[in-house]
Amino acid sequence: MPELDTLRRLIADRTDEAVALTRDLIRIPTVNPPGDAYTDCAEFIGRRLAARGFQVEYVRAEGVPGDSDRYPRTNVIARIEGRGPGPCVHFNGHTDVVPAGRGWTVDPFEGVVKDGKVYGRGSCDMKGGIAASIIAVEAILDSGIPFHGALEISGTVDEESGGYGGVGHLAKLGYFSRPRVDHVIIPEPLNVDRVCIGHRGVWWAEVETKGRVAHGSMPFLGNCAVRHMGAVLHRIETELIPRLAAKRTTMPVVPEGARQSTINLNSIHGGQIEKHGGYPSPMVPDSCRLVLDRRYLIEEDPEEVRAEIVGILESLKAERPGFDYELSEVLAFLPTMTDADSPVVRAVEDAILTVLGRPAQQVVSPGTYDQKHIVRVGHLKDCIAYGPGILDLAHQPDEYVGIDDLIHSAQVMALAALRLLGSTT
Repeated sequence: MPELDTLRRLIADRTDEAVALTRDLIRIPTVNPPGDAYTDCAEFIGRRLAARGFQVEYVRAEGVPGDSDRYPRTNVIARIEGRGPGPCVHFNGHTDVVPAGRGWTVDPFEGVVKDGKVYGRGSCDMKGGIAASIIAVEAILDSGIPFHGALEISGTVDEESGGYGGVGHLAKLGYFSRPRVDHVIIPEPLNVDRVCIGHRGVWWAEVETKGRVAHGSMPFLGNCAVRHMGAVLHRIETELIPRLAAKRTTMPVVPEGARQSTINLNSIHGGQIEKHGGYPSPMVPDSCRLVLDRRYLIEEDPEEVRAEIVGILESLKAERPGFDYELSEVLAFLPTMTDADSPVVRAVEDAILTVLGRPAQQVVSPGTYDQKHIVRVGHLKDCIAYGPGILDLAHQPDEYVGIDDLIHSAQVMALAALRLLGSTT
């Protein structure tokens, strides 16, 4: 249709604006943890959209883990109505980014532009996606193409640490449920020609092995919790990991290595804290703690996932003198997949074919993202992830988003939104 061709050109003509917006967002260092500059970023987005006629709300997730007056969990939600009643299409992007870490060759919070890319922490995951969704919605408004229903954009916090202060909190308040919202697109970096329809399950747990203190020169008088944890690690390495590698899924998970079950040892600590600047005293450690990150498949039973770890611990308790433990769940989310023929999937796939000239690929994310809250708490299933950026670059040094991908994804989002809204073109 001529109107849609005009819309695509309108977005392409805003390439410099899309780059500038991405850079501006990167320069707000919303690092999580601890949750720096959340309010600054929310207000930056809110001011821009309010100037375009959006109704803007700021919602602080008071009382959630991490929220404080110094680090308030501030979310922004903006909404604009069409010409009459109809569905609502919501673009949700998380504003938080992981710490920069080492290994950068450019300033991670400058938004350096070179070789057709915008570099910076969050450029890929996912401030480029937020910028593309804003450009897409603004272009729809400026095109004059009529639509019914409503468009929403949100900037939410804490996705990198579970999303409880962001989408999880807003979902409890009804912001991601019908009748307010019908379709959700999350501009996560799953590659510009992919539609992400879900994610693997996740089970995080903390295992603490227990012992008894004694003088380090006489360890035989104590009970070393670190040695007990070593036995746990040995069982995980030699027994559990090979079993997990043999479990395969029909879910279209990317990359290929994530089509099996996996476990990661997120952190481990035993004995005395050594950040005081001096030397530790000679003590047999009476506690050792391990955080496990277990990613599992839609074919697996969540109870069996937990039972695998319990089985190892109980076996060691029966075999090792003095072995004792505590197991506590940190977080758990079921695997989820949106219906491959749902309205939002079909709309984005058709738009990808139109913009890129090739069929879209349906994928499943190896890790969870905020779809988990929208489905579980909001009970809204018409939700997918689609946005610019290369998945493998997320959380890496020299993270970047391609400028062409920014524009193409904005065009896809705009065309998909109009289809979902039942545009009269």
